[in-house]
Amino acid sequence: MRLTVYTDYALRLLMYLALKDDALATVSEIAASYKISRNHLMKVAYELGAAGYVETVRGRGGGLRLAKPTEAIRLGDVVRRTEPDMALVTCFEPIAAPCAIKRCCVLRDALERAYVAFIGVLDDYSLADLVRPRSRLRTMLAIPAVRNAGRESHVS
Repeated sequence: MRLTVYTDYALRLLMYLALKDDALATVSEIAASYKISRNHLMKVAYELGAAGYVETVRGRGGGLRLAKPTEAIRLGDVVRRTEPDMALVTCFEPIAAPCAIKRCCVLRDALERAYVAFIGVLDDYSLADLVRPRSRLRTMLAIPAVRNAGRESHVS
């Protein structure tokens, strides 16, 4: 199984916003931190906004932030949203190509079970789980630590 670049970017964008806590981030800032395409990331940000994962603040000084708590964003849900046509073989939906052995095909059953297991494992993880090495990730992405009432936030 292989996820598209679109899904990869969606997960990276969500992780970045999670590391920013409630502070706003711009698409340009996120793209620069990951060294990825700003144009592709714009499309991803739009879709994540439409899905209710990301809140957009318009105007000067605007940007993006998470619209839900990190614990409420399940990876399986994000992948289902960003990979709606994840057909492992052509007999799967949405392609549903004709197949001479479809009614008794063990391969189809095995691949279906593998897909369900794959998504099931992702359902076990939240966005909060992905950003547990918080300070290391912030350092690697050059995100400054959030100051809260004179103290650095060390939420893990």
